[in-house]
Amino acid sequence: MNGASDAQEPHFLGVLPAGFQPPSSRRVQVEPDIPPTLRQTLDSQLSHPLSPEAIWAARQWVSAMEPRLTRFVNDDVLRGELLQRIYHEARLAGLAPEVVLAVIQVESAFRADAVSSAGAVGLMQIMPFWIRELGRSADDLMDPWLNLRYGCTILAHYLAVERGDLTRALARYNGSLGETWYPERVMRALTEQWWVDR
Repeated sequence: MNGASDAQEPHFLGVLPAGFQPPSSRRVQVEPDIPPTLRQTLDSQLSHPLSPEAIWAARQWVSAMEPRLTRFVNDDVLRGELLQRIYHEARLAGLAPEVVLAVIQVESAFRADAVSSAGAVGLMQIMPFWIRELGRSADDLMDPWLNLRYGCTILAHYLAVERGDLTRALARYNGSLGETWYPERVMRALTEQWWVDR
């Protein structure tokens, strides 16, 4: 997962030319054992309606984050929908939504059409091999909502593998385990742009 440039785009939803295919510049090694729980997490849906308290908390969070996201997403409607989706997918995966915002900032600068030189795609820069590994060949990683589902699920998986160590989970997410430059970038984005005192 290689981050795209931090260039601003007027909208986070880009329009790609017909027949666009992301480049595949190298073969990627995948961890050999993808646990069945990862696929279950990807497929899971909320089966119970949110409580009034949860709805209120989500609205408060979106209100706090909207002015901060304006720097990256100018369109009010798209910005609100994106924040709601990030909050939902982060909570579904058991992640702090602010961490997800920081990862997206570093990975794609909120450009849904971003493709890295290594072939990572979309908001959370998902490598296409995950489609094959999860057996979901019809999935389109350029779909920003599906990309969020994949990214949050993968990060939650790595956080579980690393027993709650966010630094190591972020390094795994980026494919740079053993190095700290990527987690440092995400944590800097988190503290400077997204963190709210609770």
